Amino acid sequence: MNILVVGGDGYLGWPQSMYLSKQGHDVGIIDNLTRRAWDVEGGTHSLTPIQTLHDRVTLWKKLTGCTIEAYVGDLQDYDFLVDAMTQFRPDAVVHFGEQRSAPYSMIDRKHAVRTQTNNVIGTLNLLYAIKDLCPEAHLVKLGTMGEYGTPNIDIEEGFIEINHNGRKDLLPFPKQPGSFYHLSKVHDSHNIMFACKIWGIRSTDLNQGVVYGLKTDETQLDDGLATRFDYDGVWGTVLNRYCVQAALGRPLTVYGKGGQTRGFLDIRDTLRCIEIAIQSPPAQGEYRVFNQFTEQFSVLDLANLVQQIGNRKGLNVTINHISDPRVEMEQHYYNAKHTKLLDLGLVPHDLSDVLLDSLMDVVVRHRDRVREETLMPQVNWRSTHNPSSYETAESPVAESVKAER
Repeated sequence: MNILVVGGDGYLGWPQSMYLSKQGHDVGIIDNLTRRAWDVEGGTHSLTPIQTLHDRVTLWKKLTGCTIEAYVGDLQDYDFLVDAMTQFRPDAVVHFGEQRSAPYSMIDRKHAVRTQTNNVIGTLNLLYAIKDLCPEAHLVKLGTMGEYGTPNIDIEEGFIEINHNGRKDLLPFPKQPGSFYHLSKVHDSHNIMFACKIWGIRSTDLNQGVVYGLKTDETQLDDGLATRFDYDGVWGTVLNRYCVQAALGRPLTVYGKGGQTRGFLDIRDTLRCIEIAIQSPPAQGEYRVFNQFTEQFSVLDLANLVQQIGNRKGLNVTINHISDPRVEMEQHYYNAKHTKLLDLGLVPHDLSDVLLDSLMDVVVRHRDRVREETLMPQVNWRSTHNPSSYETAESPVAESVKAER
């Protein structure tokens, strides 16, 4: 198949592109390289050194003989998008190409607007391009479990049957997003569902949990194929932050009581879930939703796991509870269904001691690259203006990124 990976230079997009290429598909990448520019803007970076997109695709071809086509440009530039899709003619479009940080979206008005403009308008342009150029293509969209929030009932996969005043209907599950980023994902879901209804395109919306891990069969071929590892207070995931803090001998910073529970999955399972969705497409005009995660943990559960692994490595790991910068319930009910991908053949990897130990080894190897000043939370949900390294920036693009374009 011709598979276009939008956001193919990112943490998940790059391993996904290699994985699908290795399976024999013709893969194209669309990326505007803005994620690299946002690192420049905020003084953050990947703990693991990563190559430019050009160097990545060149090395991939050298090692495997497989070609990945790269189209550098922005989804908000509709003429660029039309040109790229006309050249590539995708059978499936995997959409990772969005600003994906809740803290970034909560810095101030400018960053909230930037997030929603980038995500909602970019996705809307993509929907129009699919309708006009390849209406039979399958859109596989990466959503988030954060669309649902933490309701005091079981979370179904996308839809829930409602009985009201003697009548019943199958309706989209109620959404309670917790940031302007998560709200942008809800807007995406509504736009995609509407586009399927009126234009007859097909789409799978994957409400994904928090992804962990670095190693895939493809990234292990060469250090130059490595994907990024974010650990800071704006882009980093909680597990990554804990691993870095443990490696540095710093206390693990648990937000509030630590009962915040979410779904998690291994990066290898993300790659496989996308493949499964592509291999089993919905009918023309169908909009379907899969909840994409394999296990549930509270943030305190994860801190305890990292503490155990770290102490076995002689790191003397301690845990501190700090004030929660987010507006969220710190203890709550959480039971989300996630059976559809399992029914289609997903065999998940669990967050085992072996995997955590391996992840810690990577962090220890690169701990001299850690920028400690970025570890603590920089963004408070209750503030309308967060003084930080992002305060006066106008999203500059580094010279290396300009050259890549």
